Amino acid sequence: MRLDDAGAAFAEVYAALHGRCFAEGWSAAAIAELLSGPGVFGAIAAAEAAPLGFVLCRAVADEAEILAIGTLPEARGRGVAGALLCRAEAAAASRGAERMFLEVAVTNDAALALYGRAGFHPVGTRRGYYRAQVGGRTIETDARILAKNLNPATGTAEPGK
Repeated sequence: MRLDDAGAAFAEVYAALHGRCFAEGWSAAAIAELLSGPGVFGAIAAAEAAPLGFVLCRAVADEAEILAIGTLPEARGRGVAGALLCRAEAAAASRGAERMFLEVAVTNDAALALYGRAGFHPVGTRRGYYRAQVGGRTIETDARILAKNLNPATGTAEPGK
């Protein structure tokens, strides 16, 4: 597996991956606009030129946020997301970020386990953050906000510490 930094020129690839990883995919135009913003960066994981997953992040001042991370369904369980997560952490730290945040659905057990193994811990909840239409009804799912300290010298990312 290869990890490559990828900017706005790869918006179509990001959009295709996002659309296969999530129920509501982002458009290439939206991703290109996002990637042209200050502090936004991303990476694509590939094997033999076939994209497997992606990560999009933003780093501002001493904080970074994972905006989206996804692995194609057929590539899950092969370490793609973990590798992308490590790449995102290193890239954010190189940009001066000391903490990294992300949101994940409270029902996404696989992602919660991955982030827990990577050292992320809960710092909050966003009620009804994710919404989906199912059978004409809107289903709301809470998002867990997770954080990780990228600089051990500054303590933990927990609130008040």
